[in-house]
Amino acid sequence: MTILEETVAAILPADPAAVAEARAHQDRLTKPQGALGVLEDVAVRLAGAAGVSPPPLPAPAALAIFAADHGVHARGVTPWPQEVTLQMVGNFLAGGAVANAFAAQVGASVTVVDVGVAADLDPAPGLIVSKVAHGTADLSRGPAMTREQAVAALEAGIAVARDLVAQGARCLVSGDMGIANTTASAALICAFTGRDAAVVTGRGTGVDDETLTRKVEVVREALRVNGLERGPDEAPPVPALETLAAVGGLEHAAIAGFVLGGAALRVPVILDGVIAGAAALAAVALAPDAVDHCVAGHRSAEPGHAIALEHLGLRPLIELGMRLGEGTGGLLAHPLVCAAARVMHEVATFDSAGVTDKTA
Repeated sequence: MTILEETVAAILPADPAAVAEARAHQDRLTKPQGALGVLEDVAVRLAGAAGVSPPPLPAPAALAIFAADHGVHARGVTPWPQEVTLQMVGNFLAGGAVANAFAAQVGASVTVVDVGVAADLDPAPGLIVSKVAHGTADLSRGPAMTREQAVAALEAGIAVARDLVAQGARCLVSGDMGIANTTASAALICAFTGRDAAVVTGRGTGVDDETLTRKVEVVREALRVNGLERGPDEAPPVPALETLAAVGGLEHAAIAGFVLGGAALRVPVILDGVIAGAAALAAVALAPDAVDHCVAGHRSAEPGHAIALEHLGLRPLIELGMRLGEGTGGLLAHPLVCAAARVMHEVATFDSAGVTDKTA
């Protein structure tokens, strides 16, 4: 078996016994039933994923920022120059990005993974070089990646998940960096959900109306030339791996592998924004049970993210109008995920506390 096949085969669905016990335990705690709202659902999700109730505390967390460039950048879908990808990788490694500040706030480690930056990077602490290619091809002219490149990027993400868990991480947070990657994200979301490009495609880094119109048309071209056009009620015309290769980015494939790797190890993965949402669609298309191991950290301002989360059946924990990427939304959600689990371990039950429950 390949690493990808082995990982997919190891992914189990949420354990029904652990889910039932977690729900019953929530109802015995010294609070009105359902009073913690979505946090109760998170605790139950964590228990089902881990196969035990109460679930393990999801700490410490490890953020992995997967960086790659995109051939579709040449179509003018963003005003930002491509070299910003490389420059931001340097900023992450120097500790100067928003993701670094948020990681420090929640006590998460930061690992940067070069899976497809267009330039070669020098070795540096905190950097893993798993370069599959120097960026993708232009997805609007044909496949962005070969099937082999997509598999290599998936397996790079799996390897990072395995390594971080082996180093002690008990929660994984997805991060990304890649100029023009919201265009690839929109194409992936359209391909996996059947939604129209005009509904899915957003402004990314804040493009003007003219650029947004061009971006929507580029996404439509990508779907057309790669044979991925479909309606929301129609079956995907192309298998998941080929879809990912056709219109995804190398960082999308790596994040999908990261999700699969965490799921196989029964370690929760907090998804960040629209890039993570698009990547999760690919991961779940490859291994449907992987969704049981994911938590939606936040809902991005990008319209395609809400569509991706709806398709995945995931409810975001926070909504702050953010659209930065890097793993920032996932990091901010991590304390909430920890709080949901901590309640299960530390809050007394009505019986143990000697508190009178409501009458029948």
